[in-house]
Amino acid sequence: MGALHGAAVSAARDAKVEPEILELVRIRASQLNGCAFCLDMHTKDARAEGETEQRIYALNAWRETPFFSERERAALALAEAVTLVHDGHVPDAVYAEAAEVFDEAQLAALIWAATVINAYNRIAVATRMVPGAYQPAKK
Repeated sequence: MGALHGAAVSAARDAKVEPEILELVRIRASQLNGCAFCLDMHTKDARAEGETEQRIYALNAWRETPFFSERERAALALAEAVTLVHDGHVPDAVYAEAAEVFDEAQLAALIWAATVINAYNRIAVATRMVPGAYQPAKK
C-alpha cells in the first residue's frame, strides 16, 4: 500500500494536481467511508498545509457552501463517485465536469488518489485502527 500511495502521489505531483485538492479528496472519501483514523490523519495533514478549519468543517456539505473552487468541486464530485461506485458507477456528467477543469493526466491522478484512499479506509476500518496519535511530519 505504501508503494501504491507513493506512486499515486508522484503521479499527482507530475500532473500538477494541487496538494490541497488531494487532501480534500482524501478527507471526503474518508468521511463517506466512516474512517476515523484517516479523517484524523488527513485533517491534520490538511491543516499543516494551511487548509482552513472552516473548509474542513464544511467539507461534508461542500455543495452547499461557497468555500470551494470549480476545480475542487469537480475533484470532490469525482472522488465521491469513485468512492460510491456501487451506486451506479461514475456518472458521465461527473466525469465530463472533471474533464473540463483537469487534463487527462490529472484525471488519472485524481482517480488513482481516490482509489488509494478508499483502499486505506477499508484497511483502517477493518483492522480498527485507532485515531488520535498521528502527527504530521515536521517541515
